[in-house]
Amino acid sequence: MTDPNAVSPKDRFFTVYGRKPVLEALTDPELEVDKVILADTARGAAASEIRRAATDAGVAVQHASAHRVKVLAGNGKQDQGVLADVVAPRMRPLAQALADRNPPSPLLVLDGITTPANVGMILRTATAAGLGGIVVPRRGVAALDPLVVKASAGVAFRAPVLRTGTALDAAEQLTDAGFAVYALGSTDSTSTDAAHGTGESLFDAELPARSAFVLGGETEGVDADVAGYVASWLSIPMPGDVESLNVSAAAAVLCFELVRRGNAG
Repeated sequence: MTDPNAVSPKDRFFTVYGRKPVLEALTDPELEVDKVILADTARGAAASEIRRAATDAGVAVQHASAHRVKVLAGNGKQDQGVLADVVAPRMRPLAQALADRNPPSPLLVLDGITTPANVGMILRTATAAGLGGIVVPRRGVAALDPLVVKASAGVAFRAPVLRTGTALDAAEQLTDAGFAVYALGSTDSTSTDAAHGTGESLFDAELPARSAFVLGGETEGVDADVAGYVASWLSIPMPGDVESLNVSAAAAVLCFELVRRGNAG
């Protein structure tokens, strides 16, 4: 098991890469850029423009090998020799949030969601709904990169993101902190989640003040080990002839049901 109290630089920053995203971050007055890392091989007008923008913003520019930039960006094809660490003011470790006298609630927990567009849309929706936080594990979920930021329409930078090693770490910590952990199961009787498909309707369930909702991945659903911590499975009634909803659509239904109840915001 990973150390749930370990703090990573990824618990503080969104790393954006590519010339245009970095330049946009540097010139956005609402964003705080911690640093820019430019490849030693970066030349030309674009590199000069980034250096000028960094100087104007009072941001330090560090230099590294092109290989190092690729490693730090986590994307060997689109980094274009430059990245920036953008401060996310509401991002912090889950363990730190749970140590608060009044821990944030309700929470979403992303488990195995690997499509950046889905992660970005969930961050946007949950932030709009005023949820206490979205647990985005460092492993097993799409990296918080420019694709996620784009899908969130920029909201990701100020989303209440809570970080931990894995979704399993999150489930364990939340259970220990007295949260009731729920998961959304498929309503399709032929699916691999059929045992959970008869779960109580989201619209009828009684939900305690401290609650967290696990959203499973696009193909595998909720991890079996994480499912061991689920107190109850919930379903979204779908009277039409559709097997399931996209995970970001399901998240939207959940978030605004919580708003309707007065549990969020």
